[in-house]
Amino acid sequence: MQKLSLSQSLQQKLSPQQIQFIKLLQIPTVELDTRIEEELEINPALEEGMDEEYDQKEDDPYDETDDYKDRDNDLDIDSYIQDEDYAGYKMQGDGNYGEEERDMPLATSSSLTDSLLQQFGYLQLTEEQRIVGLQLIGSIEADGYIRRSVQAIVNDLAFSQNVFTDADEVEEVLQKIQSFDPAGIGARSLPECLLLQLRRKDQSDPYNVLAIRIIDEFFDEFSKKHYDKIQRRLNISDDSLKRVIDIIIRLNPKPGSIEGESGTIQYLIPDFLLTNNNGKLELTLNSKNAPELRISRSFADMLDTYDKSKKQNKNLKETVSFVKQKLDAAKWFIDAIKQRQQTLLKTMNAIVRYQYDFFLTGDESRLRPMILKDIATLIDMDVSTVSRVANSKAVQTEFGIYPLKYFFSEGISTDTGEDVSSREVKNILKDLIDAEPKLHPLSDDKLEKILNDRGYNIARRTVAKYREQLNIPVARLRKQL
Repeated sequence: MQKLSLSQSLQQKLSPQQIQFIKLLQIPTVELDTRIEEELEINPALEEGMDEEYDQKEDDPYDETDDYKDRDNDLDIDSYIQDEDYAGYKMQGDGNYGEEERDMPLATSSSLTDSLLQQFGYLQLTEEQRIVGLQLIGSIEADGYIRRSVQAIVNDLAFSQNVFTDADEVEEVLQKIQSFDPAGIGARSLPECLLLQLRRKDQSDPYNVLAIRIIDEFFDEFSKKHYDKIQRRLNISDDSLKRVIDIIIRLNPKPGSIEGESGTIQYLIPDFLLTNNNGKLELTLNSKNAPELRISRSFADMLDTYDKSKKQNKNLKETVSFVKQKLDAAKWFIDAIKQRQQTLLKTMNAIVRYQYDFFLTGDESRLRPMILKDIATLIDMDVSTVSRVANSKAVQTEFGIYPLKYFFSEGISTDTGEDVSSREVKNILKDLIDAEPKLHPLSDDKLEKILNDRGYNIARRTVAKYREQLNIPVARLRKQL
């Protein structure tokens, strides 16, 4: 006897507007310009610019109940020939975008080289200096260092580029490249990398000046943790030494190494700009998220002409049907861009509220455990929407540029099969290191064993990654007498 089964499924069919909004939401800011250019090329009903003669419409510029659903039948064009329907739409959030016109320093989402080349393009150089600069950028390795000597680069230029220069010119161009972001890029040694970062700090702060002197004059003693010698030579107190060391160990020894899960280096244009205005955090969108778009006046005029005609001409009717189709597409696109802005701001504002202590202080230990559902619940949106924002967006703070997914916790499996926040594991890791015997600090292998004994299934390389994220040096450098 054949077994019969009955199954039901509930499927939601997305409208064209929803599909377009989803696609626009998930692309990062660096790709938005390209997407807008594509739409402008294929749709003559869409134009750049703001039509100042018309006010922006407060309500949704496109109503799903409009007659576009029947555009192949009756051509009801009354709603298309109203002034406000082809007025300009300036897509803006809470901030003033007129003043924020330049690209942010970390300006691509592809590679370190791309980021450096973009910054290099702003320099005013001679043709020979440009060739030298490109050779230098090509010599920068994945961790941000140049390991070829200046003389070797001079020789490379002579043999491969037929450019005859000298060490002084190469050094001059290199100094310009070393002013790029990320700080420390283009260094030829660890001391130079640390000095490049320290020299960008506030030089009116005596501890920053003291840190420069320690790296410049006593790096060997510092690397071997001979702090007593440094203290005697500089005649400084225990507290001053401790504060200076804290500044130094927070520097990035590998400025080029910001690795994602795939091991590729990622650099981001920040989608959001977060500033601290006297203790009040203020969030704005990057100006590139605020394009000025409008419906073409000439297309609306075509409909106006048709409305005044006898409407018997078949070719004219087909033309108007095409025009209406393009107007629909333009309105959908403008509305999708507008929704993208609103969703980005709504999501990021919620993240700022949730992680307020971190954004105020920059102290990573103050990051709260947070998952996508926390933010989705807070703003009454679907988890998938929050995920699309978090996976491809970044925020610039006064402490640096952070991808949004950094603020969401990873899952760590326990012996009981449960997932716990990676923040929880980091807090335990920090507590273990704080309580360790200073004369015999715990190695990453020992930390891994302790965490495993406590039921956290974590590998040694993950322990090392979390330790580095907490700005905690390796055991050898944590040793104290």
